[in-house]
Amino acid sequence: MLPAGAPLSAWLAWLETLSPREIDLGLERVQDVLSRLELTLPPQVLLIGGTNGKGSTVAMSDALLRAAGYRTGCYTSPHIIDYNERIVIDGAPATDAEIIAAFEQIESVRDGVALTYFEYGTLAAFVLFAARALDAWVLEVGMGGRLDATNAIDSTAALITNVTLDHCEWLGADVETIAAEKAGVMRAGRPVVFGGNDVPEAVTQRASAIGADLRVAGRDFSVRANEDGTWDWRGRAHAFERLAAPGLPGGFQLGNAAAVLALLEAAGLDRALDPDLINRTLPGVSLTGRCQALRARDRNWLLDVAHNPGAAAVLAVTLAERPVAGRTIAIIGLLDDKDVEGVVLPLLPQVDMWLAVAPESNRAIPAADLGRRIANAGNRPCLVMDRLDEAMEFARQAAGENDRILVTGSFYLVGPVLKRLRI
Repeated sequence: MLPAGAPLSAWLAWLETLSPREIDLGLERVQDVLSRLELTLPPQVLLIGGTNGKGSTVAMSDALLRAAGYRTGCYTSPHIIDYNERIVIDGAPATDAEIIAAFEQIESVRDGVALTYFEYGTLAAFVLFAARALDAWVLEVGMGGRLDATNAIDSTAALITNVTLDHCEWLGADVETIAAEKAGVMRAGRPVVFGGNDVPEAVTQRASAIGADLRVAGRDFSVRANEDGTWDWRGRAHAFERLAAPGLPGGFQLGNAAAVLALLEAAGLDRALDPDLINRTLPGVSLTGRCQALRARDRNWLLDVAHNPGAAAVLAVTLAERPVAGRTIAIIGLLDDKDVEGVVLPLLPQVDMWLAVAPESNRAIPAADLGRRIANAGNRPCLVMDRLDEAMEFARQAAGENDRILVTGSFYLVGPVLKRLRI
C-alpha cells in the first residue's frame, strides 16, 4: 500500500503495476476480493453492455433515474480527462479523497490478488456506492460482458445496446462470437434488453438457455420519429407520444433512448417513465467527447471517440447531417487492437485532409504506421505528426473560418485534445 497522504495520481500509477497484463479478462480475482469486502448491494443494479452507445445509454438512464428521485451511482470507463469521471454519485464525480479511501479499503483485504487497473477501479466504485446506500447502480461494461469485472455482481436488469466488431483480439473475430461474450451479462429469470435492430443468434440462444426475459426492438418495444422532431415510444406496459428529442446529437440517439426506456420498464422503475419527466430530462443530457462541437482557438472543432467501424459509420452519418461550408480536417489516432481500415473507410467521403498522430497510450499505433495505412485505405495522402500539439497547431493553421477540425479514433486522443483546448 502507498504511504498515507499519497495523491490519487500516485495510486493510479501504482495500480498499473499490480497485474502483469493491462487486460486480463476473468471474474475470479474480482469475486475473490469482492467477497472479502462484504458490500451490501442496492435494490437495483443496471448493467449496460454492447459495442457502441454504452456511454449515451448510461448517461440517459442515470439522468432519468435522478430526475425521478432515485439516488444513483454511475460507473463508466474510460475517462476523458480526469479519473474521477468514472465514479459518479448522484451526478457528482467522486473526490480524490473518496477514491483513495476506497482504494485503501480494497488494499486492506486484497491479500496479494493481482487485480488489473480496471478491476481495482471497478471494485472502488462498488465500495463507494455501497457506502452511500443508493437506490440504483448504473454500470457500464468495460469489454465484452461475460468476463468483465462489472459482471461480478448480479444485475437486476441489463441492456445490450448492439453488437458489432471491436476488441476482436480479445472477444472474437465475428459478430456471433462477440455476441456470445456480451450475452454473458444475462441472468436467469431477469430481464435483458437488446437495443439493436439485428439480434445475433448467440443472444437469443443464451436467453432461451438460461430463461432470461429477453426484450428486443420491434417486438417488445418500438420507436418512431415524427416529422416535427418528436418521437413516439411503445413498450410492454407503457406508450408515449410526441416526446421531446434527446439532447445528444445524432438521429441514432432515438434508438438509444428507446432502449433506455425499455430498460427502465423492464426493471420496474416506473417513476422514471413519466412523459413530462422524460421531456424535461432527455433534451438536457450531454456527454463529453461524443459528437461534441466547440469553438476554441478561433476554429470550429468536433470531437468524437469513435474507435471501431460501427461507431465510425455512425459518425460519418452525423458529419453528413451537419455539413460545413468548408473542409473537414481530421486528426486521428488509434490503439493497436483497432481496425484502422474499418474506421477510416466510412469517414473517407466526409474528410478532406487526414493528420495521423499517436494517442497518449502505450497501446497506440505509431503515427507513421497509422498514416501509411490511412493513405493506402483512402488512396490519398495522410500527413504524419510526431506530437499532438504539432497536429493541433497544424490543423488550426490549415483550417479556415468555414472549416471544421475533427478529432477522433480514441478516448486517449480526444481527452488530451479537449484538455488542451480548455486551458
